[in-house]
Order: sequence, then C-alpha cells, then structure tokens
Amino acid sequence: MAYSADTIRNIKLSTVTMPLAAPISDAKVATGRQKPLTEGIFLVAEVSTEQGFEGMGFSYSLRAGGPAQYAHAREVADVLIGADPNDIGRLYDKMLWAGASVGRAGVAPQAIAAVDTALWDLKARRSNLPLAKLLGAHRDSVPTYNTSGGYLNSSIEEIKDNASRSLKDGIGGIKIKVGLPDGAEDLRRVAAIREHLGDDVPLMVDANQQWDRTTALRMGRRLEEFELTWIEEPLDAYDAEGHARLAQALDTPVATGEMLSSVQELERHIAARSCDILQPDAPRVGGVTPFLRLATLADHAGLDIAPHFVMEIHVHLAACYPREPWVEHFDWLEPLFEERLEIRDGRMFVPQRPGLGLSVSGQARAWTTDSVLIGADA
Repeated sequence: MAYSADTIRNIKLSTVTMPLAAPISDAKVATGRQKPLTEGIFLVAEVSTEQGFEGMGFSYSLRAGGPAQYAHAREVADVLIGADPNDIGRLYDKMLWAGASVGRAGVAPQAIAAVDTALWDLKARRSNLPLAKLLGAHRDSVPTYNTSGGYLNSSIEEIKDNASRSLKDGIGGIKIKVGLPDGAEDLRRVAAIREHLGDDVPLMVDANQQWDRTTALRMGRRLEEFELTWIEEPLDAYDAEGHARLAQALDTPVATGEMLSSVQELERHIAARSCDILQPDAPRVGGVTPFLRLATLADHAGLDIAPHFVMEIHVHLAACYPREPWVEHFDWLEPLFEERLEIRDGRMFVPQRPGLGLSVSGQARAWTTDSVLIGADA
C-alpha cells in the first residue's frame, strides 16, 4: 500500500511550573554560585496532524531559562505547519534556521527539543511501537541508579535511608553529591554511604563542576578506595583538556557532558577522549534527533554513555545504544504524567505502550502557566 502523506495541523505549546517537595542543594549551592532549587519549568509540545495522529514531547529548565525556551519555541514552531511530520530531520533543520540568529546552543536547541521529541513520539505512535522499538532497540531494559536521594541538603542518615528505600524499590545503584568546600566532609559522607551499601552496590559521586584541576586530581585519588562506578562532573563542563588529563590519571571512570547544550560542544569531549562515560541530555542538546547523532559518535569512539535526568525519554534512547548504559532515576517528574516506569531487579524497563508511552497528567495541566495553539485551529 502506498504511503499517504500527512501534514502537521496544530502545535500546542505549554509552559508548566513544577514545584519540588523541598529545596534541593548540590555543590553549586554550597560554593555560593546558585540558590537552592525549588522548581522546574517544563516546555510541553503537543503536535497533531490532519490524519488525526498526535505526539507529545517536552524539555525543561532548572532555575533560569524556562520563559526563554517557551518564547523561542513560539517563534519558530509555525514553520512546521503544513509539513509532513515524518520528515523529522528536515523539520529539525527548519526550526534551527528559523532561529539561526541566536545560535545553535543554549536556549535555541532546548526549545526545539520539545517539538523534535513530540515528532518522534508521533512517528512511533503512528507505527504503534514504543520509541525504542522504532529506533531499533538492543535491549528491553537498562540498569538504573538513583540520584534524587543523595543531595547535599540531606544528612548522611537521610541519604542512607533514601538509598535503602531505592534499593528496596528495585533501583540498582546509588549516586550522591560531593563538591563541598570541605573535601574531608565529602570523603566522610562517601565513606559512610559505601559502608552502608556494602561493596557490591554500584556507587557514583557527582561534584557538579565545582573542583579545579588540582582539587579534582587529589580528590579523585582519595576516592579510588571506594571503588566508584564513576566520578561525575569533577571539572567545568567546558574543560575538555582537563577532563582528559584527569581520566588518564585515575582508575575510577570519569563522566561528564550533562550541562552541554549542542552536538558541537559534546563533540569536543568525544574528540579529546576527555571522559570514559559521556552524559548527554536529550532535551538540552536539542531532542532525540541530535541525541542520536551524538550516540553514533560516542559509539564510534568506544565511549559508554549515561544520559542525564528525564528518564522518561532516556530509557528509550539508552535501550538503543550498543553498549549497555545506566539511566538516571529521578522521581521528580512523576506528577507530570499519568504513567509510571517499571523498575525491578536493578533495571528500568522500556514501556510497551506506543511512542514514549506517556500522557500529560491533570496535575501538569493545573501547573500550566501559559499555553498557545499554533496552526489551523488557532
């Protein structure tokens, strides 16, 4: 049967402000560079076609940037009206060129990401396949670790309780935050959590870019005894050379990349072999389309990946990577969607529902502060 071309009829954009249960602090707060995190702002894109198909995608901002993403998406989304939604690569380039004057990193790709992801969700729903199956999965589940229970605002005892609860709930590994001005306190916290978990539970630490090169090397050497799965963001995200030197000097794997917002920025880390584990974030780099480009480059370079945040998207993308990656578990986004991911035996399972397998919740609708309809029905 011949393909019957469809066209995009409407794009609905919404900005959603999601409050956190309690203020969150990492090393950027401890060093005075940021205030505690109290909310996340999400850009939700819902695409509908003339033939009645729909797709949903989202991006996000923590602290500044949410209103800018929403404004940029409103400016560029109209170039897709009347286009074939299956031509995702071409449509991605159209959105980039529509906002070319602001560049291809930062707010621009983060705004485009919501629409790009919605187009992939639509394509998978049209095919009646989970997104991972549409892309070509290597596996139906991925190992998962929890981060949301290990922030610096929590005491050691609270982190122990959170970690025990995560493991009981089927999580496979635990990550905690480090990067305090007092390195001795970092070491004390890591030692206490390693003792609590035992030697067999994978443990990661995250310095959130707050060490300089000398401190990172000294702390990295002190942390070797804890047999960490990785040390995350030990240096400024843009310091590819420093990360490369550190990765060569330490036995513990080095991970970085989550704060970078374009393929080009992450390419520099890949070319420099600056880490053992690359951590791209699909909403930050521009959506599913550029994430897939990065995954190919990382695979050719022999790198592992561990996507940052938004497990609801990354469980699909990680399932398609040739090497088995970890996916980060955060429960923060659960109020935004009606569905829940299945987690057991240390693994997160790809939903068997079509597309991302997500539908926007009533709570997310209630948290919506503005929305706009672009297209035929506007």
